[in-house]
Amino acid sequence: MYKEIIINSTNEDIRIAIMESGKLVEIFVERPDHERMVGDIYKGKVRKVVKGMQAAFIDIGFPQDGFLHFSDMGDNMNQLFVDVVQDAVEKNGSDKSNGKENGGGRRRGRRGSGGVDPSEMLRNGQEITVQIVKEPISNKGPRVSTELTIPGRFLVLVPNQQRIGVSRKISSSKERRRLRTLVRKMLPENFGLIVRTVAADKPSKLIEQDLSKLLKQWEEIQSSMNDAEPYTLLFQDLGMASSVIRDLFTEDVKRVVVDSRKMYREITRYLKYVGSSLLERVEYYRGKKPVFDVYKIEDEIQRSLQKKVWMDNGGYVIVEHTEALTVVDVNSGRYFGRKDHEKNSLKINLEAAREIARQMRLRDVGGLIVIDFIDMEDASNKRKVQSELQREFSRDRAVSKIEPISRFGLIEMTRQRIRPSLIYNIAKSCPTCEGNGLIWTEGTVMANIERAIRRYVASRLDRRVIVQVHPDMIEYLDDKKSGRRFKLMWKYWVRIIAETDETLLPHEFRLLTKRNRKDVTKDFAY
Repeated sequence: MYKEIIINSTNEDIRIAIMESGKLVEIFVERPDHERMVGDIYKGKVRKVVKGMQAAFIDIGFPQDGFLHFSDMGDNMNQLFVDVVQDAVEKNGSDKSNGKENGGGRRRGRRGSGGVDPSEMLRNGQEITVQIVKEPISNKGPRVSTELTIPGRFLVLVPNQQRIGVSRKISSSKERRRLRTLVRKMLPENFGLIVRTVAADKPSKLIEQDLSKLLKQWEEIQSSMNDAEPYTLLFQDLGMASSVIRDLFTEDVKRVVVDSRKMYREITRYLKYVGSSLLERVEYYRGKKPVFDVYKIEDEIQRSLQKKVWMDNGGYVIVEHTEALTVVDVNSGRYFGRKDHEKNSLKINLEAAREIARQMRLRDVGGLIVIDFIDMEDASNKRKVQSELQREFSRDRAVSKIEPISRFGLIEMTRQRIRPSLIYNIAKSCPTCEGNGLIWTEGTVMANIERAIRRYVASRLDRRVIVQVHPDMIEYLDDKKSGRRFKLMWKYWVRIIAETDETLLPHEFRLLTKRNRKDVTKDFAY
């Protein structure tokens, strides 16, 4: 199996596709108004402690409070307790604190090493430093943690801990021992380190350089931590493209193809900065056709937004998203096998297991997933289907837990949720149907218009085109501050005439030739 990373950049979004053996398995979308925030560190305030939920709500300046579960406080609990006691000393006076109350504090401190009640350490209005570990979704705020981590190319720095971890994806036990021994020698006091997969077979000099950069970053964070006002962003992780290159551009990636000169420079600059040997695998795409069309990624994205996904054997799966869980139903569809129903069911279920794993990764579905496979009687066949599902999900970076097939033919599983599913990134609730359906966002419509114009220009000599949009969309297209239409004209050296058409829906547009006003939308807009 070989991997490829394809990056498409427009004025409105950056899309990053992860390919495995020519098939799309993951897609990341980032826009200026919806940038990646996992890994960002904020100075916040405790708004409310809810002991019954074993959690606290932290105000970090977002519309919705961050959710801090007590289990995400970890080894920083003792330090938080010390801070609370110190605040009490300063507030009540040293004489009072040196007496009975201070003694009580020491007794609680001894409990801390064996498990202090976190609700005793947090109080409303208390300032606290947290890191976002899961992005907000729907009406839920981001999930945050007091266990801070600073990711690098080869290492992850974990302050206030004293442990060493090595990526399980490094299969060689000899290499794992080498890395653990190497890192133990350079481990700073009061710090933990996690060795990343890309560190395998790397010389000690590169790893030491990475550690030095991480320690410098941590010093900068610490220097601003105490004096910073609440809601201050103390540390921002890399953007989507750079973070994907840092985390996923490993030796098994055959190449990275990017269609933006600016993005190409950013990626190569980063790889030079970290001393990567993979620099020669980065390619700048110079073709006229959109890069996602060349690699047939656009069609796969459209498939990932549909409820029904057809399989090569004629069967299909239905994917239904709800607020509580995701339901997947497997159907035989147009498959006509031999008379043996058990063998037919096994064949469809095995193919479905592979497709479901790919669709869950591609759609970035998290939380509870229930899969209804076609009924089978043979217990060994059920185990084969479960094993196939587990094997396919083993390639996934997100952590999954899969239960055996129940007597009803259902598999219950969970998949780690870090960010909202793909569909929530590129679509928004429709005001007409009050959220029962979805339409493209203005940014997505604009990106679709740009891709259609690029196809039009690539296939024709004519450089004049009419774009008809809904009246609401014309304001977005002709916004003087952003200059979207004029940027497109300069970028593709084409004259774009914008017109309104009230018969169009807000997410629709038409592409007409200027010469004879012929509608060519179907030819160039996918």
